[in-house]
Amino acid sequence: MNMDFEQARFNMVEQQIRPWDVLDQEVLDLLFAVKRENFVPPAYRNLAFADIEVPLGNGQSMLEPKIEARMLQALSPRRADKVLQIGAGSGYLAALLGARAEAVHAVEIDPALVAMARANLDRAHVTNVS
Repeated sequence: MNMDFEQARFNMVEQQIRPWDVLDQEVLDLLFAVKRENFVPPAYRNLAFADIEVPLGNGQSMLEPKIEARMLQALSPRRADKVLQIGAGSGYLAALLGARAEAVHAVEIDPALVAMARANLDRAHVTNVS
């Protein structure tokens, strides 16, 4: 059975993100534009929109979608901003930040996550995140 990612994304925004007072339309639009399922390890792809931390390996995990959205809203990066992100993870939050900021420099200690984040960002054609 194939998952309807667009419906799952819509449900995530309406049932998890908005109830957490993430109401900035630019943030909500980014959640539809940056495909979270492409930043989740293949084994967990069907959990991309669940209200959980998705495992990335080596004891690391992606934050819950509502946490990522709330952080993005609170930070409110603008086009001229340069952002330093500590903990690149899968690259998803860096991609969200990169969509709003001039540049993002993500630091990650785990070489496997560095490789995952780079590959995910390259596949998503994100060019302003290093």
